[in-house]
Amino acid sequence: MSAKKGKDSERAVDVYFSADVETDGPIPGPFSILSFALVYAGAFDGKQFAPPRDYTRTFYRELKPISENFQLEALRVNGLDRDRLLREGEAPELAMTEACRWIKGVTGDAKPVLVAYPLSFDWVWLYWYFVQFSEEGSPFNHSLCFDMKTAFAVKAGVPISEAGRSKILPSLRPQRKHTHHALEDAVEQAEIFTKIFQWEGTHGRNP
Repeated sequence: MSAKKGKDSERAVDVYFSADVETDGPIPGPFSILSFALVYAGAFDGKQFAPPRDYTRTFYRELKPISENFQLEALRVNGLDRDRLLREGEAPELAMTEACRWIKGVTGDAKPVLVAYPLSFDWVWLYWYFVQFSEEGSPFNHSLCFDMKTAFAVKAGVPISEAGRSKILPSLRPQRKHTHHALEDAVEQAEIFTKIFQWEGTHGRNP
């Protein structure tokens, strides 16, 4: 019995962070992150999921652009003043190092996992920025991530092509609106994540 208890106490724990980035173009390097946010979204030990009490454990920064390239359409979507950020934005080296240390402070001995809906866009940007600028590299290594779009598709029994955010069931939708402000959208996404993670899917009990 004691051996089993010891084994359980050593079970790996994932700690989830909902992430959102606002950029001035489609890919990192030629273009820049203008703002990003991370929100603590719960923990899972392989048996039990512990959702957050609220969504107030957050990290948000607005960054200085790293190149002269930008797309006007991207700026129209996020509404950020790129000229202001050239003057006042935080240096990426400082912001990404601070973000890495904040994540590790929240996670402790557990493993941080990045979550997004869909994952591909936010992961590419943040991974590249962590590797490029953080003194401590990427807290998510090269693969600690969770795609909410795939999770919804599997649980809902639909193709990935039919699993966009507009297809989310009403019972899984957040109360907040999608605003294209990184912090507000990361919080909204964290709400969706906790609902999808705990949802039994179309073959189980609906939420």
